[in-house]
Amino acid sequence: MNRRDLMIMGGATLLLAGRAGATNIDYTPGLVQQRLAAGETLFVDFFAPWCGTCRTQERHVEALRSENPAYDSAMSFIRVDWDTYGRGELAQSLQIPRRSTLVVLRGDAELGRIVAGTSRSAIQSLMDLGLS
Repeated sequence: MNRRDLMIMGGATLLLAGRAGATNIDYTPGLVQQRLAAGETLFVDFFAPWCGTCRTQERHVEALRSENPAYDSAMSFIRVDWDTYGRGELAQSLQIPRRSTLVVLRGDAELGRIVAGTSRSAIQSLMDLGLS
């Protein structure tokens, strides 16, 4: 193994260690209702892999989660692939207008949402709703 490979592996290990336990759950039909019924708070991200706005939102969400582990303790993070489920029951019931929509849910209540917003402070404010 050469020095460059060792440095790359070390860097990857540090990145993964910083995100240990922090995962995104891929949406499947019924998942959100099941988790809400179990009393969880959910951060639901309606994304598309090709969407630039979605990627910017994701960078902010991941950075905020890395900086504050309380987010992962307080909420489950669910990613809904817009190309697959954008016209599905969940999107319709929540009246999701488009990809790049972020929603925080608890019980029967929507605590807040952002549609196509990429401001780090707005995303942090939305995530903070899930802490209370």
